[in-house]
Amino acid sequence: MNFADRLVTAVKTKKSHVVVGLDPRWSALPPQLKSFATIHNELGPQAAALACYQFGRAIIDAVHDIAVAIKPQLAFYEQYGPWGMHALVQTVEYARQQGLLVIADAKRGDIGSTATAYAQAYLGGLATAEDPNWSLKADAVTVNAYLGSDGIQPFLQAGTAAGGGIFALVKTSNPSSGELQDQLIDGEPVYAKLAHMVNAWGKDMVGSQGYSSVGAVVGATYPEEAAKLRKLMPQAIFLVPGYGAQGGSAQDVLPAFNPDGLGAVVNSSRGVIFAYQKDSRYGAEQFADAARAAAIRMRDDINHALATR
Repeated sequence: MNFADRLVTAVKTKKSHVVVGLDPRWSALPPQLKSFATIHNELGPQAAALACYQFGRAIIDAVHDIAVAIKPQLAFYEQYGPWGMHALVQTVEYARQQGLLVIADAKRGDIGSTATAYAQAYLGGLATAEDPNWSLKADAVTVNAYLGSDGIQPFLQAGTAAGGGIFALVKTSNPSSGELQDQLIDGEPVYAKLAHMVNAWGKDMVGSQGYSSVGAVVGATYPEEAAKLRKLMPQAIFLVPGYGAQGGSAQDVLPAFNPDGLGAVVNSSRGVIFAYQKDSRYGAEQFADAARAAAIRMRDDINHALATR
């Protein structure tokens, strides 16, 4: 089953469009996890990586039946060197055991052999029997398509070989995204030009559910642009960041969906995983319970908006 089919099946089975981003910031981790991590380790990358793994595992336990996928942001693990990467691998393996799809938020982009190496590292399927190899074997990976088609082709090849998918950055949720993405080329914004390319790249990776394993990152903070992009990429699944902590609402994410109520999954990171900091009903000891409650609210909020639009 290709990635799009697996994702759509998860959405239908769980009746949820929720993706939970794992951004384990040391400054925001519950103090009891920090204390445990430093009992036998000095305060350094090894201790931080241990706390990140324990935090991620608890979040996964809390949301695995609500979210369709987790999205670990690789930078928060890479910053702790080999210990952080080990924590990432363990987190991905545990998420898979709990029935969650994994979107590696790597935002990689390069060309030639370098792009091939990235694609093998995160999706797999490209190494020969004679090659020493390893792969995170994520279900999908985020990519930066700024370098053009030859930077994307290795990811498409890996996706085809391993049943994985990609989400190309098209219209991102950050405030300065328009500095480049909104610039006009022949009367059309850059993000629209890229949408045409994403649509073309995905034609050969459409699954039985009618959606392609080549998706697009489209921010909830730009609903008008999302509506335009939905028409340009009818078979692409949108990964929608910006809900919650960045200001996007359930109404804001609606333009990312097709009329069938499918075609988009919505990510929240800080708003779910650090919900204990905003909800007075929960203390740091109950951070996982707070995350679960936030994920349920998010699921129900989006489902209600879809049902009443």
